Amino acid sequence: MGKLALDIGPTDDPLLEETIGENLARTVQEFGSNDALVSRHQDIRWSYTEFAARVAQLAKGLMAAGLEVGDRVGLWSPNYAEWTLVQYATAEIGVILVNVNPAYRTHELAYALQHSGCRMLIAAPDFKTSDYRAMVAEVRADCPDLESAVFLWDPEWEAMAAGDDGVSDADLAARSAQLSGTDPINIQYTSGTTGFPKGATLTHRNILNNGRFVAALQGFTSADRVCIPVPFYHCFGMVMGNLGCTTHGATMVIPGDAFEPLAVLEAVEAERCTSLYGVPTMFIAELGHERFSEFDLSSLRTGVMAGSLCPVEVMKGCIDKMNMAEVTICYGMTETSPVSTQTLPGDTMYHRTATVGTVHPHVEIQIVDPDTGTTMECGATGEFCTRGYSVMSSYWNDPERTAAAIDDEGWMHTGDLGVMADDGYVEIVGRIKDMVIRGGENIYPREIEEFLYTHPGVEDVQVIGVPDAKYGEELVAWIKTKPGVELDTESVREFCKGTIAHYKIPRYVKFVDEFPMTVTGKVRKVEMREASVQELGLQTK
Repeated sequence: MGKLALDIGPTDDPLLEETIGENLARTVQEFGSNDALVSRHQDIRWSYTEFAARVAQLAKGLMAAGLEVGDRVGLWSPNYAEWTLVQYATAEIGVILVNVNPAYRTHELAYALQHSGCRMLIAAPDFKTSDYRAMVAEVRADCPDLESAVFLWDPEWEAMAAGDDGVSDADLAARSAQLSGTDPINIQYTSGTTGFPKGATLTHRNILNNGRFVAALQGFTSADRVCIPVPFYHCFGMVMGNLGCTTHGATMVIPGDAFEPLAVLEAVEAERCTSLYGVPTMFIAELGHERFSEFDLSSLRTGVMAGSLCPVEVMKGCIDKMNMAEVTICYGMTETSPVSTQTLPGDTMYHRTATVGTVHPHVEIQIVDPDTGTTMECGATGEFCTRGYSVMSSYWNDPERTAAAIDDEGWMHTGDLGVMADDGYVEIVGRIKDMVIRGGENIYPREIEEFLYTHPGVEDVQVIGVPDAKYGEELVAWIKTKPGVELDTESVREFCKGTIAHYKIPRYVKFVDEFPMTVTGKVRKVEMREASVQELGLQTK
């Protein structure tokens, strides 16, 4: 019998058994004069001492608003300094932060607020073409738990952020002292195969330690300055980025409210960033920018690339042209805080482009037979499973789907197909189900199908992913129209606009009379994908 595809991460560096607030206080004590946060588009620069003071003020303001331990507060905003204040202030008082994707439209916003039972929503006034004020007004009646909506920079926000004389430092300290590292502190919505997003519920212990280890494996110290162009609403930004920095006394550098390659290049040069985060499409855009050669990126040393596998040429560009000799690859999922495996700075080009690294500290991983659950041998393909401190506490208010994802022995079943080599490095080779990853965003076709079913002219619909040079994958909707109804691609896309996130709108639409089916009546999505690739000329060379 060969070696089992089972590995356990190192445990020599103990887990942090504290809250996010306690950890921040220790960092401030040691590195108070360091830059904690630089927000380039807002012209903001705060030391750790200043940052912690602002966090405490906002925490007191939230307490004065009547928020109790375990209450939920939604945060709907692109990347601003205020996002980080809310992240740390809610953790300080035991309020559960509900991350709302800035790309959400009314349909998705209402679901997240209803399902989590948010008492308060903190939102930017607008973003790009989205009028958040109008959208919140539209869904208020459908969200009975939502008592207040506070918009950044309004007088109500400014008053709350300034604290409240009715809540003293002693009151805040007493509240913080009640909290435990195992308390839930964050809900992040992930698209669900049933058509309804699931709220992955994460604790202080989950995300504090995961952010710390992602940073530690890059060799972070208090001298590091991390450019974070990835969105805060996702674990990549708020855990691997923000918590990775604050656990080490490093600096969070926000280049803009959303990704823009020129802003990233400017931020790296101006702030002498040592680490840069992104999905492969971001690095491709930076390397390909017409002004790339103008920038001095010599300060860069490391970083994280995640979301999808990195093409060899892109990795070479990051190392040779961006000075990121120690760039690492991370793999995981929101439900695991998020990282389960990571490459190391000295790894080979092969390991950094064909694999997702080896097991993280204090984590166990295995490759199992998807049907029987038995551990496979190295070299065999099976489902990637992980267990340890990083596994979420549950899906919010969803014991059934929690039990389906986490087995009786505590293993999180990812649904991803992987292969473990004898050296412990893991390759992700596919997905058991048909999840589509577009530009680092996980999209479950069933959610799009459920939405398109609400179109009055649609009788049946199936959504699949096809290859795309820019985003990795794009969506194709195969639609059967109701008798006598004529639709075209543009009308279907128009129906989606403003109601579901832009990245979930199918790029291609194919109208059919029937779907390819198995003898047992199941839709053959593999056959649909092959046909779409052929018809659209998307064959990879």
